[in-house]
Amino acid sequence: MMTPMRYVVLVLGIIISLHFILSFSHEEYGRATSISRLSEQFGGSKPHPPYENGVPDDYYVSTPPPSQGRKANATFVLLARNGDLNGVVMSMKQVEDRFNKEFHYPYVFLNEEPFSEEFKDRVQTLTNSKIEFGLIPKEDWVQPEWIDEARATAARKDMVEKKVIYGGSVPYRNMCRFNSGFFYRHELLQKYRYYWRVEPDVNFFCDIHYDPFLLMQDQKKVYGFTVSLYEYPATIPTLWDAVREFINANPDLVESDNAMRFISDDGGETYNNCHFWSNFEIGDLDLWRGEAYSKFFDFLDEKGGFYYERWGDAPVHSIGAALFAKKEQIHFFNDIGYRHNPFQHCPQGELHKKGKCWCNPQENFDYEWYSCLKRYDNLFA
Repeated sequence: MMTPMRYVVLVLGIIISLHFILSFSHEEYGRATSISRLSEQFGGSKPHPPYENGVPDDYYVSTPPPSQGRKANATFVLLARNGDLNGVVMSMKQVEDRFNKEFHYPYVFLNEEPFSEEFKDRVQTLTNSKIEFGLIPKEDWVQPEWIDEARATAARKDMVEKKVIYGGSVPYRNMCRFNSGFFYRHELLQKYRYYWRVEPDVNFFCDIHYDPFLLMQDQKKVYGFTVSLYEYPATIPTLWDAVREFINANPDLVESDNAMRFISDDGGETYNNCHFWSNFEIGDLDLWRGEAYSKFFDFLDEKGGFYYERWGDAPVHSIGAALFAKKEQIHFFNDIGYRHNPFQHCPQGELHKKGKCWCNPQENFDYEWYSCLKRYDNLFA
């Protein structure tokens, strides 16, 4: 039989155990029963500025639950380095405030090096959505061994002398090649159908109260853009030669009702240098995964132009979309205000009001002389 003292010890043990369990599992209980809190209550709190008391909970508006409607199988994709953190935070905060706090789509971050804990902590602070961090396989990022380095070095030197932007950069070329032909192959993206590419240091000017992913899905769109412009010819001197060679060898892969008139003024004889600015893309990953684009990218890659010249992912994606999709499947997101220095799309008129846009409507690149939007419009004239 147990003595009364043993009962007392047993009860105290149970109480202490419950205290520790509740302290770890219930944050508010842990704070309320902490030694520092108890000492304040019984011994008086130390003098402190009023703001340290915080704002009482009853002043806060309850957070609305995630949208319970239909959702597409989609994700945001951000290619970034640890050093891009401040720019990433700026872009991501705007994505959340303008759109994703209502729709709660996940994020995939990709980097050729492991993300730091600081990077992970700061971006996870910005959203309640799922975030995955992926490491890019080395073979998908670095310059291939079969590239003639002497030839590539000479090409970079020549571009530097001609003051071509990023002309001397190998990492920039790695990025262009990765975005052109490898990002959609990453293991973290295999489960998704649609993606929205976001870059550091960009602005989203307008509220978006509809789901662009569902628009793409329901209307069978495969590629969406906000800004279109001309590429620097000095970066792609032989790109169109390679494109024509591929078309001639694979005419069956080219979509009959395509957008060739966006990229060529003479039926494909020459390239007019127009492209969709790919730092903003909302797209169907199956476009890039398909037979036509897969063969197209592999063909271009074997030419070595990403390193012997400075082929960008913008013209490569744009040409691919123009050739392998129907023109109606390429969508201009006229209502999404967006800026990537030095160009911006600012919605006009009623769209500006509807989106509560904060960009200046007079600062709009759509029909400036260097824009290609008129050529896109003419596809449907």
